[in-house]
Amino acid sequence: MEIPEKLSAVQAIEKLKTGNKKYLHSLTGTGDISAFKRAETSQNGQQPYAVVISCSDSRVIPESIFSAGIGELFVIRVAGNVMDDHQLGSVEYAASHLGVKLIVVLGHDHCGAVDAAMNHDPDGYIKFITDEIRKAIGDETDEYKACCLNVRHSMKIIEDSFAIHKEEEHGLKVIGAVYHLESGSVEFDI
Repeated sequence: MEIPEKLSAVQAIEKLKTGNKKYLHSLTGTGDISAFKRAETSQNGQQPYAVVISCSDSRVIPESIFSAGIGELFVIRVAGNVMDDHQLGSVEYAASHLGVKLIVVLGHDHCGAVDAAMNHDPDGYIKFITDEIRKAIGDETDEYKACCLNVRHSMKIIEDSFAIHKEEEHGLKVIGAVYHLESGSVEFDI
């Protein structure tokens, strides 16, 4: 089978926007999850057109939000969409080995991790997440603004990563977005 040409970052953004519009009017999932697609990607590998780093929140399902099927998105999920070396390694793999040109940090409104960082003092392993979010949001008290600051912080970590930064010459782009739980819409370029 012939491997399709990789989408540019700009083409990938448009595909995500189109997929989100489709999602807003769907009653069920619309991505290709067929037996044929499973077999095809099993035999020929994955060809994702975007990396999406999103929150682990069960209401935030990137494949559904963007009407994507098997093999279309390389999704990394972690509470609060925070970045550390594990997530950066996954992004690096997608960019350097799979040829993905677009990295999207997808935050969402009403995020429990952002709320915990703003209004609580958790302990245990959760503290690693809330401490990272606190670095991102500082003294911000508005939940939506804090969400946006947190997304931008993760974007900066990706952009400052040496392994990711050197890929810019190959057309790699990092953007931020916020998913709105109630409406289902995604706001890009926050």
